[in-house]
Amino acid sequence: MFKAKKARPISAIDAQGYNSSEVARICSVSLRQLQWWDERSVVSPRQDGHKRVYMKEEVVEISVIAELRRKGFSLQKIRRVLRFLQKDMGKRLADALAASSNVHLLTDGKSIYLEEAPDRIIDLLKNARQPMFLVSVSDQVKRLNAAAERKPARSENGSARSKARAV
Repeated sequence: MFKAKKARPISAIDAQGYNSSEVARICSVSLRQLQWWDERSVVSPRQDGHKRVYMKEEVVEISVIAELRRKGFSLQKIRRVLRFLQKDMGKRLADALAASSNVHLLTDGKSIYLEEAPDRIIDLLKNARQPMFLVSVSDQVKRLNAAAERKPARSENGSARSKARAV
């Protein structure tokens, strides 16, 4: 009935993980939820005998998955996002969400988007190869202000000269 899982053993380096109780408390999920996600290969921790041991990256993934579930996204949609990141981007969810990463997940409550560059956003749930492009109004205002500081307009120079002649 159930498939036998291949246990990932813990190396001495990996021994500093989180147990299921800690992960459940940190991520505000139940122990049963963690077990179910492990059985469905959503997030598969390492095994130490019968205990599950989660590494930091897996805890981050569980936290984000749990938050997306609380926002109303189905596990099916979340798995599509995870599959896209792994297959097409070669990244895990934790890699995409790392502070040093330039990849971000965005949501409007209906879809999940991937910002892979400052001006490229992909709708992950539509598996769109055609990215949307972001035009930042604040960037355009900054560019305009920078250009205005470098070179005064002709009308400003002309009116200053006219005032100087009138004196």
